[in-house]
Amino acid sequence: MAQKESAGLLMFRRHSDLEVLLGHPGGPYWATRDDGAWTIPKGGIHVGEDPLATAIREFIEETGFQPCEPFVPLGQITQRSGKIVYAWAFEGDCDPSQVKSIFTTTEWPPRSGRHIDIPEIDRVAFFSVGAARRAMNVAQVELLD
Repeated sequence: MAQKESAGLLMFRRHSDLEVLLGHPGGPYWATRDDGAWTIPKGGIHVGEDPLATAIREFIEETGFQPCEPFVPLGQITQRSGKIVYAWAFEGDCDPSQVKSIFTTTEWPPRSGRHIDIPEIDRVAFFSVGAARRAMNVAQVELLD
């Protein structure tokens, strides 16, 4: 079985402190989860696709916001599932209330045979680096360093 790989972008801005933009996964599974649930906007790399091109595409699809160069490589991490995530950071700003995520289909309830449409990201927010460490997927915290 091929290793699952994804790529994403971490937007940051400089207000009184450094802040990063994280997305909260959509759907009923994540509805009541907060700490450890937030993520950088990311998604699967298509066969033959450049990981940075994936990261840019996924950021736009999941947030509706346009990222801008320069993109600073953050390296890669491996999540508990074994998925490898490649990431880049870029400086930018946005109004989190204007997020527009694409939708995906998921089976809900699990093993029910019924499918529902959910946003890939149901909301985004800026976090201080300290707050982001608590909010985001534990494997992705390494990207903040």
